[in-house]
Amino acid sequence: MFTELVPSRHPPRRTRHLTLLVVLILVVLAVFGSAYRLNRSGAETTTKRSANMRAQAAAALITSEFQKYRMLPLVLSDYPDVQGAAESPSPASIARLNAKLEQIARRTDAAVIYVINLRGETIAASNWRSGNSFVGQNYGFRPYFTQALAHYTAEQFALGTVSRHPGLFLAHRLTGGKGVVVVKVEFDRIEAAWAHQSGPTIVRDANGVVIMSSNPEWRMRATRPLSPEAIHAISAARLYGTPLPPALAPDIKLDEPGSSASDPRRQRFMISTVPIPVSGWSLTTLEPLAPAFVSADARSQAIALIAALLGLTVFSLVVRSSDRTALRLAAQQELEGRVEQRTTELLEANNKLVHEYAVRERNEAKLRAAREELAQSNRLATLGQITAGVSHEINQPLAALRTFAENAIIMIRGDKWREALPNLESIVALSARIGEITGELRTFARRDAGRGPVRICDAIDGALLLIADRLRQTGVTVARAGEATSTLAAANRIRVEQILINLLQNALDALDGIDNPTITIATTTDETTVTITVSDNGPGIGPKDRKLLFKSFATQKPGGLGLGLVISRELAREVGGELLFQPSGSRRGAAFLVQLPKS
Repeated sequence: MFTELVPSRHPPRRTRHLTLLVVLILVVLAVFGSAYRLNRSGAETTTKRSANMRAQAAAALITSEFQKYRMLPLVLSDYPDVQGAAESPSPASIARLNAKLEQIARRTDAAVIYVINLRGETIAASNWRSGNSFVGQNYGFRPYFTQALAHYTAEQFALGTVSRHPGLFLAHRLTGGKGVVVVKVEFDRIEAAWAHQSGPTIVRDANGVVIMSSNPEWRMRATRPLSPEAIHAISAARLYGTPLPPALAPDIKLDEPGSSASDPRRQRFMISTVPIPVSGWSLTTLEPLAPAFVSADARSQAIALIAALLGLTVFSLVVRSSDRTALRLAAQQELEGRVEQRTTELLEANNKLVHEYAVRERNEAKLRAAREELAQSNRLATLGQITAGVSHEINQPLAALRTFAENAIIMIRGDKWREALPNLESIVALSARIGEITGELRTFARRDAGRGPVRICDAIDGALLLIADRLRQTGVTVARAGEATSTLAAANRIRVEQILINLLQNALDALDGIDNPTITIATTTDETTVTITVSDNGPGIGPKDRKLLFKSFATQKPGGLGLGLVISRELAREVGGELLFQPSGSRRGAAFLVQLPKS
């Protein structure tokens, strides 16, 4: 963008640099001016919003405070003790009413509650004990008294003639018209809360006089000129303690936004005024602009500083550009050479990585095949160990089959067809039993068929079926717990059966010579895992042997290879599970946990 500033006949480089510097200074000044105006305008908007929010919150607080007391005079106007004291003001009824009003004022936090008769005299009051008691005082001159008699209810702000404390007087005519009950509400707590806010808060009545303020010096001051009629009414009712409230500082214009207050700092405020649900009252908040202006000016200065830094950076870059052109060209050539060299090196490295990755893939495939062959060999070895038992399981049904068949032939030849039916049914049942045993053998002997939902109870049944003969020969009792037909694991049934057979055979070896030998198969589930616990009541596994449990070729069995637990753990891990040894603690025997992912 700066090349347009350079004339066709190139002036000396120093002149070009000076021209550029002047332009950058002007740009920085323009940026600062714009940022100053925008940030000041934003500060005023933010302060106005803050003043509005504070005014709404303060108005809600006052409204809530007044609403709490407005029903009190209405309720007391029908109160029997109030009615009785107004109609027959005996010493006993007055004393009883004084005590009752004192109790109600203490519970409601009202400043004073008092009852006025038709002559304007106070006959009972909640402050009857204090030195500033209202009892005996005449308030017939107060507008709230005459208005309540005429219109049932009245509300008026005034400075107390006895207490000298300002407050809102809520009056209501007694039922039957024998007097007026009045509740005085003071604002000390509200004004104390306002004192901690960021700016002044005031409440003005219908005459424009400040009746509540977080700044005590502004209280009972007029914010606008008073008419002669208003001055006469104020004097007659003695609303503010003086015939004429003094005026607020003339430079404080509460009805104009952006007013400045009369204080030692002459600071400016943003003004927000909202009505209050009392006739003619309004609440005004004054939010000081100084903090927002300080923040806005700081932002403007920061923007100008950033602009100056950017300008200096641009100037420095432009000044150095002519000197760096040759160096940049040389560096570019050198960089291109290095990039070409580095690209060649990266291509060679990439080709090497591709070759290594292919070799690794082949090795992993060989490893998976070897692991599968080892698992298959383990299954076939296990089948070899249980072949004799399975043969015995099949021979017994075969012998029974022959006997039942021969008897059935004899019965049929003798025309005893009905007597032959039970024999034929027994032949069918025994054939199914033989088919179940041989089917389990075929399933266990073939290679894995992938991973899918496996019913845990079926896998346990299959494993127990294959070693049923050895269980009977050894007299071992098998206890099963926690099984459910709906319990499914994301695994492979053949592998789960292979793991269980290895664990069951190890348990049978450990139970040799043990009294009351027992194997317990317990199934538990949680949100993600199915756990099968195979435990026995044998001698257990010592601390020294536990370190070698899952080591290859480490075994305590004569003639054993020490691969059963190793293969079983690998089979569990291949489906995302785990095989763990569980220390028995004080319990006898050994326990292994088969953890499988839940389907």
